[in-house]
Amino acid sequence: MFEQNSNPFASFTQNFAQSALKANSLAFQNFERVMGLQMKTFETNLNAAVAFFGEASEVRDLDGVKAIWPKGVALVKDSTENLYATNQEVVGSTVKTTEAISQIYKSNFEASNDNLIKTATKAAKAR
Repeated sequence: MFEQNSNPFASFTQNFAQSALKANSLAFQNFERVMGLQMKTFETNLNAAVAFFGEASEVRDLDGVKAIWPKGVALVKDSTENLYATNQEVVGSTVKTTEAISQIYKSNFEASNDNLIKTATKAAKAR
């Protein structure tokens, strides 16, 4: 009797561990992808800001400030758009990863539930 009840649960825990490993792998792959996107965006924005400040440090008069002002506004606009686009990619990637992980657990739960029901009906018939 104990063996009939323990086998489905042992199978369930083994399947759960395999699913957890797959989900963990997907989560780490998403983390790597997200960090890569964010680091690339940070690097691009930092390089643009350093170039702008290098150019701005050479300004000596009001005419130079008037000339560089539109470049500063463009820098802020471009950096903000770049950051927004990256965040949209991050959210999209995270949603896809979350859906994949939930599908893994859903299929695991359904398979384990079906297996448990079959075992329970067999045990009930054996009585």
